[in-house]
Amino acid sequence: MIQINLDVMLARRKMSVTELSERIGITLANVSILKNGHAKAVKMETLNAICRALSCQPGDILEYIPDKEDMQ
Repeated sequence: MIQINLDVMLARRKMSVTELSERIGITLANVSILKNGHAKAVKMETLNAICRALSCQPGDILEYIPDKEDMQ
């Protein structure tokens, strides 16, 4: 499972979801979907914009957590 830690990075940068949305040019609703882990996919262009706005690496936002099936 891929976990999205966007909320962690926003807190570290003291940035609101609204401010990130404005900086990267996507809707507040779509940023919220990403932040809440409900996104089915993330465009590379969007990931690039998020990393630029938050001055971070993709690995700061995305984390792989093995499913129970992966651990067997």
